[in-house]
Amino acid sequence: MKPKEQHVTVSHPGYSDEFYSEESAVVTSDGNAAGQELSKSHDTTLAANLEAVRMLGLKLPTDPRWVNVAEKTIEEILTDHAFCEQKAATMGVTLIVKFSDHAKLVDEVTPLVAEEWGHFRKVLKELKKRGLNLGRQRKDEYVVALHNQMRKGGSREQTMMEYLLVSAMVEARSCERFRLLSLYCQDEYLRKFYYEFMVSEAGHYRMFIDLAKHYLPEDQVKRRWEEMLIAEAEIMANLELRGDRVH
Repeated sequence: MKPKEQHVTVSHPGYSDEFYSEESAVVTSDGNAAGQELSKSHDTTLAANLEAVRMLGLKLPTDPRWVNVAEKTIEEILTDHAFCEQKAATMGVTLIVKFSDHAKLVDEVTPLVAEEWGHFRKVLKELKKRGLNLGRQRKDEYVVALHNQMRKGGSREQTMMEYLLVSAMVEARSCERFRLLSLYCQDEYLRKFYYEFMVSEAGHYRMFIDLAKHYLPEDQVKRRWEEMLIAEAEIMANLELRGDRVH
């Protein structure tokens, strides 16, 4: 029997830094460079946690104690995680359909859709292995709040940038959360399980940023990204940090 959902609030230590370094903006064709950089700071010190957040550009890190709450109802996290992967695949399809005349976007997002759907199946398999069902989809208040920050009424390229940067933000925050699970979860198997997801999400984050910079001036992307980072930090500070949600 599934336990009832637990709503637990954990404090958010503040943090701020710049967009990201030019060195860290480089990504290899297989997307693993970002994950490899994160793995260099893959230890449990506060300094390493802050460094990982800086590399992702995020301004507000998650309190590591979130993992202690999350792993008490890990089946809830797995269920929410599965739907996060489903939504990521769906967003990829949306990008392809909306901007099908942008060849580079189509070429790079198409394999991402397949990968995200593969992730959904992987998490679903883990649920079944534990004798659990997928359950009903949950509302992702974090993603809804991010989409509410998207500017409307600009050019088609500006609209594309909004979609790409919101997608990058979701991947970055997911990467940060998966890193914490891979470090602090007491289940050794799940630590390895989430380490692989962390590496993948880091590559996706970079891909979306790089696509935005490919189609729009870099300074424009940086300005808008910085605005979104500030908005995302405010969203995170105002959301209840729940042990049954990835975000």
